Amino acid sequence: MARDYYGLLGVGQKATDQEIKRAYRKLARELHPDVNPDEDAQARFKDISTAYEVLSDPEKRRIVDLGGDPLSQGGGGAGGFGGAGFGGGLGDVFEAFFGGGGGAARGPRGRVQPGADSLLRTKLTLAECATGVTKHITVDTAILCDSCTGSGTNGDSKPVTCETCRGAGEVQSVQRSFLGQVMTSRPCPTCRGAGETIPDPCHKCGGDGRVRARRDIAVKVPVGVSSGMRIRLAAQGEVGPGGGPAGDLYVEIIEQPHEVFVRDGEDLHCTVRVPMVDAALGTTISIDTIIDGPQDITVDAGTQPGSVAVLRGYGMPKLRSGVRGDVHAHLEVVVPTRLDGKQTAALREFRDLREKDQAEVVTSGSQHNGGLFSRLREAFSGR
Repeated sequence: MARDYYGLLGVGQKATDQEIKRAYRKLARELHPDVNPDEDAQARFKDISTAYEVLSDPEKRRIVDLGGDPLSQGGGGAGGFGGAGFGGGLGDVFEAFFGGGGGAARGPRGRVQPGADSLLRTKLTLAECATGVTKHITVDTAILCDSCTGSGTNGDSKPVTCETCRGAGEVQSVQRSFLGQVMTSRPCPTCRGAGETIPDPCHKCGGDGRVRARRDIAVKVPVGVSSGMRIRLAAQGEVGPGGGPAGDLYVEIIEQPHEVFVRDGEDLHCTVRVPMVDAALGTTISIDTIIDGPQDITVDAGTQPGSVAVLRGYGMPKLRSGVRGDVHAHLEVVVPTRLDGKQTAALREFRDLREKDQAEVVTSGSQHNGGLFSRLREAFSGR
């Protein structure tokens, strides 16, 4: 029973070539394995690619319109090698040993093939990731030949049926094996499986229907992207052989390191060095945020080394959301190493006023102050 190639693409029997191409492109964008990894989607993608290959070939489409199937395997009777008596399994054995099936030829693959996807990488600063940007990139891909518009022929010339394979796309040969004489098939070396040749090819593309060219593309980068994310530009990749539909172009983001901030998702982290006196008395520090400019952070009196001050809602925006992360300022208390006589005297006077403060060795079970050593001990002990 012939397959419903029109139904696979969702078009009617009277659909034009352009309507068939548009229907294929629409489905291919949804079902391509790089976009939809689902197994059912991959199976459907193979089906619609086969349907497009058949319906874009005038001769194959004529066979479909007459009620036939140009890709039908045919096959012998119940006792034949490809017949029902063996369930088709022996054909797989033939293909594994001899590179071809034991049944009839599978038919030409057609000149028009879908194009491949392309991948480019672009570098962005942290500010560009935070606010979004339009990047202009140069793409070197195969595009439709403007001389033959994808037909591959020169002027009014037309492709002709391959004389070697007579349009089958495959050539067959008989080989002797331990099973007897076995007929095998392989792609035709003259037409490379297309079933037709171009006697007068286009002078610009040499019959391929496409040429390589550089072009500039504007890529709109959304707010909140990060390293490793990819932006998909539909139908901006390689044009397929024979002027087939173009694949997609993927632009991968590479975020450059920032001199102040370290990004963790939507949160930004930075280190702020606070003089010992300011940590003891308290102060206000200005931090130049990525989006909102300078913002003040309050350092409370008595701030200890390793403390973290947080600016809520001043971090990176979340992709496709108005939610923003926080800025975490990790406070590093700086103890002066060089003091003049006046400063030394002042500190000694301060120490005398704090005579109850004495250096002490903290026992291993104590959680006193929760200092850096305590946190390290907890980390290594698995607590």
